[in-house]
Amino acid sequence: MSTAKTVSFRGAEGLTLVGDEWNRGAESAAARPTVLMLHGGGQNRFSWKNTGQVLADAGLHVVALDSRGHGDSDRSPQANYSVETLCADTLEVLDQIGRPVALIGASMGGLTGILVARAAGPQRVTQLVLVDVVPRYEKDGSARIREFMFNHVHGFDTLDEAAEAVASYLPHRPKPKSPEGLKKNLRQRDGRWYWHWDPAFLTKPGDDPLIRVEKLEQAAVELTIPILLIRGKLSDVVSSEGVEEFLRLVPDAELVELSGAGHTAAGDDNDAFTDAVVGFVSR
Repeated sequence: MSTAKTVSFRGAEGLTLVGDEWNRGAESAAARPTVLMLHGGGQNRFSWKNTGQVLADAGLHVVALDSRGHGDSDRSPQANYSVETLCADTLEVLDQIGRPVALIGASMGGLTGILVARAAGPQRVTQLVLVDVVPRYEKDGSARIREFMFNHVHGFDTLDEAAEAVASYLPHRPKPKSPEGLKKNLRQRDGRWYWHWDPAFLTKPGDDPLIRVEKLEQAAVELTIPILLIRGKLSDVVSSEGVEEFLRLVPDAELVELSGAGHTAAGDDNDAFTDAVVGFVSR
């Protein structure tokens, strides 16, 4: 079994980005694209731990990256967390990996992946997996995510309190017997537990949402690489109408729907999610 190693990359604006890497230099991995995984907003590289391990055990070279302002990566002094800046970070990482990659992006990471794939071209990004995200996503579902993040920006007294908040937010997911796993997503300061991301990520003004949607849709239309869209059927962020619209614009894209999963598809039904991803990137 391959073991993940913590590595660092140089991002845009000189920020340091931290990742987990499996199978660097493995001969079996060298013949196939690297898999680069980009998490969603408010998450970190540990969201991909199980999937990354399965892909690595299949002999692939895998990198799970903490986006700027998330996990152990640097926070932006100017709170610059636009999708265009995340794209610039990822292009820097691609240069340092130095090999073609298959991109897997969840939510924010998926939108970033669309721009990266268009900017990098098919020789550098060979496949794209979008995890419960399309450019025209549901605003109510997105608002529910932001509300959950805002409501707990001041932290928790205990890990159990954090676990209860997560269970309330994700009622369809079985609650873990122990809250210890949350230590990957929280850090303790002055006796309280805080999510391990920059609160400024939520408060920095963004660009016009309609302009951003049009830009992302145009970028997706221009892609010529294989695309897999994985949707959680319980998702309130990606609707069936949103999927239909995306497939109309990108008719060659493949669709997999996970019946027991919501927006956090990779964690909700990891076995089915991983099977779909492994089958796609291993072709």
